[in-house]
Amino acid sequence: MNETEAEPEEPDFRNALPAHLGVIMDGNGRWATRRGLPRNAGHRAGAEAVRRLVTDCRKIGLKHLTLYTFSKENWSRPLEEITLLFGLLTDFLGQELRALQENDIKLNVFGESVELPLPARKALERVLARTANNRGMQLNLALNYSGREEIVRACRAFIAAGGNVDALTPEILSGYLYSAGQPDPDIIIRTSGEFRVSNFLLFQSAYSEYYVTEVLWPDFTEKDLHAALRAYSRRERRFGNI
Repeated sequence: MNETEAEPEEPDFRNALPAHLGVIMDGNGRWATRRGLPRNAGHRAGAEAVRRLVTDCRKIGLKHLTLYTFSKENWSRPLEEITLLFGLLTDFLGQELRALQENDIKLNVFGESVELPLPARKALERVLARTANNRGMQLNLALNYSGREEIVRACRAFIAAGGNVDALTPEILSGYLYSAGQPDPDIIIRTSGEFRVSNFLLFQSAYSEYYVTEVLWPDFTEKDLHAALRAYSRRERRFGNI
């Protein structure tokens, strides 16, 4: 490159902002271990990263954000860790309700919330009711969630509604998913460098772009979000076409 030539400017990711972003938040335990701290410290730091991300996404105008918060498989973790995780969730909901209201953010739950501990379930019910009419952004928490079980659940709901199995299409089935009425995720970010889908939005992510970063979840910042969105803006989405 000629010394007088300027570096080409990066495209502004806001010109190709995804309608729906999914995030697999991974690395809390490793973050704590590397610092000689208990795993619980990593989960607390991860909760702060959630606050930052929701704020950043609302600021840039993102309309749909889905966070993989607690999977069906996570029940196999130690009871102490599970108790802390739901305690953090309960605290988050209580502390952030005002911010959700002020920023016109609607909360949704993807998963079987009836199986959650009572305090967390009550906190969820309160925030779901209080934010039901908000329209600025939809924040979906995948809680007690399994992508495979969501598909099975949707099929059962379709049949229970009297649906003709021979007439079932992907478009019809999507109306029975937790995400009914929302667009499929355009991009899914996974932190901590792991290359796994981990049973997350299996039906909805058929044509999602994936972005994997080595950054551990508690360290994920606005800068990392913007890097992912810039990478997404440079990709050519073909949806199976040549």
